[in-house]
This record gives sequence, structure tokens and C-alpha cells, in this order.
Amino acid sequence: MAHHKSSLKRIRQDAKRRLSNRYYKKTARTAIKRLRSLQDVEDAKGFLPKVISMIDRLAKRGTWHKNKASNLKSRLMKRVAAMG
Repeated sequence: MAHHKSSLKRIRQDAKRRLSNRYYKKTARTAIKRLRSLQDVEDAKGFLPKVISMIDRLAKRGTWHKNKASNLKSRLMKRVAAMG
């Protein structure tokens, strides 16, 4: 167990940040699954910018690596472009 005040504070901050990161990651993963399951081209084109925004936000915060975000966005854009 940590004994320093700063260590205890860091533990508290990490726990809060972990919960926040889990929420945003799960929300983004769910949105990606929803986008992949869409059949209508117009719905997919309308939903794609929102998903890309989520992915960019996670990469900017360092929750996801920038290359992972880039690969995801590329695949999603290709998929939507191939639909129609």
C-alpha cells in the first residue's frame, strides 16, 4: 500500500481515469459495431462522421494508439464507400 499523499492521490486519479476510459472505449466500440451492421447507405454516411469523431477523441487522449485509430477509420470509410 502506498504511504505518500501524492501516491494515494495518483491511485484515486487513475481509478477515475480508468472508469472514464472504459466508458468512452466501450461507447466507441458499440458505435463501430452499429456502423458495421447498418445496411442503408444514407444512414451509414450520416453516422460515419460521429464514429470517426469518437475514434479521433480516443486517439487524441492516448486511450487508443494513433495507428489503431487510423486503421479503424480507414477500414470504416472503405466499408461505407463500398456500400454505395
